Amino acid sequence: MLTDRQLQVLQVIIDEFIQTAQPIGSRAIAKKEQVTFSPATIRNEMADLEELGFIEKTHTSSGRVPSEKGYRFYVDHLLSPFQLSNKELSLITNAFERELLEFEKVVQKSARVLSDLTNYTSIILGPEVFKTTLKQIQIISLSDNTAVAILVTNAGHVEHRHFTIPQSMQATDIEKLVNILNSRLIGVPIIRLQEKLYGEVAELLQQFSSDFEATYAYLKEALLEKKPVKLYMDGKTNILLQPEFNDIHKIQSLYTVMEKEDEMANILRSSHKGIKVSIGQENKLDEMQDCSLITATYSLGGEQLGTIALLGPTRMEYSRVISLLNVLSKRLTKTFNSWY
Repeated sequence: MLTDRQLQVLQVIIDEFIQTAQPIGSRAIAKKEQVTFSPATIRNEMADLEELGFIEKTHTSSGRVPSEKGYRFYVDHLLSPFQLSNKELSLITNAFERELLEFEKVVQKSARVLSDLTNYTSIILGPEVFKTTLKQIQIISLSDNTAVAILVTNAGHVEHRHFTIPQSMQATDIEKLVNILNSRLIGVPIIRLQEKLYGEVAELLQQFSSDFEATYAYLKEALLEKKPVKLYMDGKTNILLQPEFNDIHKIQSLYTVMEKEDEMANILRSSHKGIKVSIGQENKLDEMQDCSLITATYSLGGEQLGTIALLGPTRMEYSRVISLLNVLSKRLTKTFNSWY
């Protein structure tokens, strides 16, 4: 257990390093108003903190910097709630002011606000299609043998899927088809569309369609198309602003992993409800072990809908970022629940 003096010294070191990115010496700590003990005492406490693994030396300075263990202790035990400014709260509120009818637009604006406010990289995982339900289907004929199916989910996701239709299908047939699909598929989880399509929808189609086999095949093509996970990122180049990332090889490897959407989606998908902070080597990917990743989840009807995250250096403004993610995740949850 750390003493009160050690806790105070550790907090000052981490707070200062987060702001300056410069190693912290005993003299700099002694100048702080809240520190009332001598530089010699501070040096002794720093030596103990270093021996315990909370801080470490650098090769270029006599000062000390936080270790990953130090950051973890700081996040778990020393953080105080951060009071966001009126300007910050206003920017978040403004992201939801306009009438944005599609999920994507809301998420894209949210990602931009996060990256602008923090100078970190924001990543948002949209709701996976198989976790959402169908809200509406429309089919619009484009030519004698092509049409577009417009699928709207309860999460506000809108997809346009082009598919082939039998040449014999008339406008009245399309209208009947849409009525059947909406009567049987609205409210059905996307993951169960195939089951429903193979069952009662197929039976109804067989009754009204003279070209059942072709119609059924084309419907499967439109409705059962697999969609990859959707990630939204903003501020990828913000990492270049951080002094920790002046090594071109380090930047290249981090950029490479940010392009691997499946891997990033798996990381965000595994986030538990609420706020999660992963520091340095706690991250599963080697390319992210010089980074911290802070995630927050948002929900619809009590069910987790997606994840928002900020990726930055381990020298991250943890308290402020956690407050931002808390406010934004609650606002996303409130917005989506008011829509659906």
